Amino acid sequence: MTTTTPRTRMTPLRRRLLVLLAAVLLLAGLGTGVVLHAAARADRANEAPSGGPAVGAGKVTLDGRDRLMFVNGAAGPHRGAVASVPSADPAGRRTASDLTCVRFYAAAGTGVCLQSDPGVLKQRNRALLLDSGLRTLRTFPLAGTPSRARVSPSGRFAAWTVFVSGESYSSAFFSTRTSILDTRTMRLTPSLETFSIVKEGKPYRASDVNFWGVTFASDDDTFYATLNTGNKTHLVRGSLTRRTVTTLAENVECPSLSPDGTRVAYKKRVLSGASLWHEYVLDLRTLRQTPLAERHSVDDQATWLDDRTLAYALPTNGKVGSSDLWSVPADGTGSPRLLIAAASSPAPL
Repeated sequence: MTTTTPRTRMTPLRRRLLVLLAAVLLLAGLGTGVVLHAAARADRANEAPSGGPAVGAGKVTLDGRDRLMFVNGAAGPHRGAVASVPSADPAGRRTASDLTCVRFYAAAGTGVCLQSDPGVLKQRNRALLLDSGLRTLRTFPLAGTPSRARVSPSGRFAAWTVFVSGESYSSAFFSTRTSILDTRTMRLTPSLETFSIVKEGKPYRASDVNFWGVTFASDDDTFYATLNTGNKTHLVRGSLTRRTVTTLAENVECPSLSPDGTRVAYKKRVLSGASLWHEYVLDLRTLRQTPLAERHSVDDQATWLDDRTLAYALPTNGKVGSSDLWSVPADGTGSPRLLIAAASSPAPL
């Protein structure tokens, strides 16, 4: 007599449970692979490539003289850190702090650091006010993506600009917000859009007003910035005490005032409707413009290293997200030269 083993009948519920279990195991495997791949990429990012700039951790302060501060962009564990080099040897060994910034600037022992951390749902953007030891004195939430940062020559005022929407000045729809902080009283002006505008000698109001790229004079009152309205950009001179700005010239973006207060370096759009800017210097007394020797498109707020020389960032071999610092004479002569590879946000002490 033959005995037949009864076959277990798979119910619909059991079939669904098995399918669910298989899906969970598959997702777990994919998740593990993604995590391991990300970890491997992070490990590679933290490895300094051979032949790259020499970078080492150390004490970085704003008290030193003849130092050039910047945000280190070299691959390795100090990528994104505020670093410094001797002004006389900008290609030398970099000393990196433990402070990381997207944008940075400093003057007279006061620093400002703009940070942007990706979050689960949205970016966390903030501005840090720093003392001479790069310690955080105050933190301010930012309404958008960091773009520009400046400190007045005395250290009394700090300014920053963020993109509230859109990704760049070349975006068809973008909005900026520029804030100014009195570091003595901690009074914050959240937006320059609250200032009165005098345009071509007359009071001006419009719903499309945007400001960016503040630069300060040494009197702790006067500043310059870019005003955008009616699809045109204007250089404005402002007064912090009177809370007013007055237009001076058209087609001026990201101004930077010379140490002697007589000239403004800026980027000028040279091709309508395209993201192509050339660097110029404007004499504030005569409004005479001098084109500089740099022929690449400069999308940066230049920094005066001294009264004769400007520094600015250019993409490294056209790569997005990577830049080198270059310098050029401010009188239109000479030719550009590489200042610091893999770096951005220069601030001379």
